[in-house]
Order: sequence, then structure tokens, then C-alpha cells
Amino acid sequence: MNNQLITSIDEVMLNFSPTSLQILNAVLAIVMFSIAIDLKPADFRRLGRAPKPVLVGLLSQFLVLPALTFGLILVTAPQPSIALGLILVAACPGGNISNFITHRARGNAALSVSMTAFSSVAAIVLTPLNIGFWGSLYGPTREILQKTSIDPVSVAITVGLMLITPLCLGLLLNVKRPDIAARLRMPLQYVSMGIFLGFIALALAANWALFLQVSGGVAALVFMHNALALFGGYAMATLMRLSDFDRRAVMIETGIQNSGLGLILIFGFFGGLGGMAVVAALWGVWHVITGIALAGLMARTEAAR
Repeated sequence: MNNQLITSIDEVMLNFSPTSLQILNAVLAIVMFSIAIDLKPADFRRLGRAPKPVLVGLLSQFLVLPALTFGLILVTAPQPSIALGLILVAACPGGNISNFITHRARGNAALSVSMTAFSSVAAIVLTPLNIGFWGSLYGPTREILQKTSIDPVSVAITVGLMLITPLCLGLLLNVKRPDIAARLRMPLQYVSMGIFLGFIALALAANWALFLQVSGGVAALVFMHNALALFGGYAMATLMRLSDFDRRAVMIETGIQNSGLGLILIFGFFGGLGGMAVVAALWGVWHVITGIALAGLMARTEAAR
């Protein structure tokens, strides 16, 4: 990628309509609902009696990953919008599809959903805090942040629509009508995953030429970033002596970020800044590939509890 192209990505604003954002919210809510109907309140009561895995997951999500991200930025020195995109993705809570992938990896799915829920609520404060803190430490991103403000109330509304509401509805359905939940469970999980990936592809169509032009240079950073996230989650869970059953959930939760929320923040608060949007879009595809591949390997063995 030449210097002219690298510079231009910091100046380009990608097109993403308000309708597309609403559809993305709905799609992510469906993904969360498809996971919630696989759980019961008893799953969370057990975690309440032993909260250590959730706390480890939150530390991995909001402390370890942003710190590793900042280290990656210092080493690679990407352009400002790309660097801020990496920071923003790292500051987001765990992605809804982490629950689906943890379940397929024979890890602790209830722990994964709990981490997603707690991290998504905590994101109201911690996501803008992490973006502001780490972004201000890297000179080239400081100027972008000075022109931008993130509204915590808007983030809270987004979190409620995408996660908390479908989570409660899914649990309620599984409690009140387990027969319907059982029939919906498998088909809805696969269909919702397909819809999510299809939406990302369609949403990029309006900017396809630019995306293809710049994605190659950004892809290597996204691949390294995702690998660091998975490694950080695994290392943190191992250091804290979690069981393999819980360790799988923490590793996947840290390596699967809510890139959908990232896109919503980028287009809602950063005007669709090119480098940020490309980073989040690539994350939205790549973490699914690595997550499913990892789940396939892990599913071959039963996790020790």
C-alpha cells in the first residue's frame, strides 16, 4: 500500500445509512435471542455462587485486550484511523456470536453469555473510557478523539436493544415454553449466523471498491490483533487457574468482539471514518472464521471441569 493510499483512508468517510444501522441492531438481537433460548436461570445462579470466571473474563476483556492492542499499535505504527479502529474494537464488549462458538467448542456457554451480558452493560462506561484513554496515549489518534464525543446514553440504548432485551426474552421463552425453544434452537442459531454474515457483506457493497483497495493492508493487522486477543484470553484464564471448561469460554469471549457494536459506534459517532470501518468490518468476518475453526478443534475433546 503506498503512502497516498494510506493517507486517504484517514480522510474517507464510508457510506452506511441509518436504515442499515437499524437492521444491524435487529440482526444482532436475533443472534443473541438464538443463544438465550439455550439457557436457563439456573445456569446463572450457579455462576453467582462462583463469580471468579466472570471477573477473570471481564479483566481479560477490558484490561488485557486493550493493553495488548496498544502494544500492537506501538510496534506497527498504523495510520490514525486504523489505529483508532483497533482500539475501538478492543474496547467493545464480547460479541454475541462468542456464545454460539463457545457452545460449539464444548466450553461453558452460560459463562460466555454471562460475560457478554456483564461486559455489554459495563461497556456503557468502559467502552468510551477505554477508547478515550488508549486513544489519547497514541499521538496520531488524539486529534481524531478531540473532534469526537461518545454519548453513553446512546450506547446504553444500543446495548439494551441488541443484548439485554433479547436475552431476557429468550430466557423467558425457554422457561415458559421449552417445547417451542427446543424446536427453534438449532435452526435459529444457524440462520441468525448466516443473516449476520450476509448483512456484513451487503453493507459493504456500497463501498466495495474502496474496501478491496485498502483491506489487504489492514487485514494483516486484524489477523494479528485477533490472535493477540485469543492468546490474551487464554493466558489470563490459565494464569488465574480456571478449568479448561471455563478457559475455553474466556478465550473465545476475548477473541470474539462485538464488531457490530463497533460499526454502530463508528458510523454513529465517527462519521464512518474509513480506516475504522474497514477494521471493524474485517473483524466481523475474520473472528467468525477463526472462532469456528477453533471451536471445531476444541469440540474433539471434552473440556475438564
